[in-house]
Amino acid sequence: MRSHLRIALASLFVAVPLSACADDSADVAPPTTSAETSGTEAPTTLPPYVSPMGDIIGEALVAGQFSVLAGLLVDAGLVDALRAEGPFTVFAPNDAAFGKLPATTLDAVFADADLLTAVLTYHVVAGDALTVESLTDGQELTTLQGQTLKVTKSGDQVLINGVPVIAADVPATNGVIHVIDGVLVPET
Repeated sequence: MRSHLRIALASLFVAVPLSACADDSADVAPPTTSAETSGTEAPTTLPPYVSPMGDIIGEALVAGQFSVLAGLLVDAGLVDALRAEGPFTVFAPNDAAFGKLPATTLDAVFADADLLTAVLTYHVVAGDALTVESLTDGQELTTLQGQTLKVTKSGDQVLINGVPVIAADVPATNGVIHVIDGVLVPET
């Protein structure tokens, strides 16, 4: 848990534009640990990212703002699913969004593999690469988790379940990413 908070805090001070490109062939997701673990787990690695445009996972890694999300996707075993053909629309919380969550909430999610999977798949809509322009006010989107997200549009502002989209329409070979300023939590 503490490593997640350190990563989230560090990302507040080091901003990397979403359009950044990398030639690094050894992208590594940080290890994720809960408060109950010792933090001595081996790092979890992802397959190499191929530039210029990659899949959802590759684009998230290049952006440099999603190390917590990438680590959680590895922990939940969802990397291959988001590297599949798609198309997907992903509402991706950046590291700062995870930093806003109470430590007890994160620990509860880390401790329950099914809950972790539910939270992560609640951020993904399959079957379409939805641009912000194509979203309509009041629209409901069915997530991979099974519940719906509600779109609110007012002028240029787009909210997903009340959470602002802070960077929109990041293209990937298998869909589109919209960066959000909070973590979406499904109803229990």
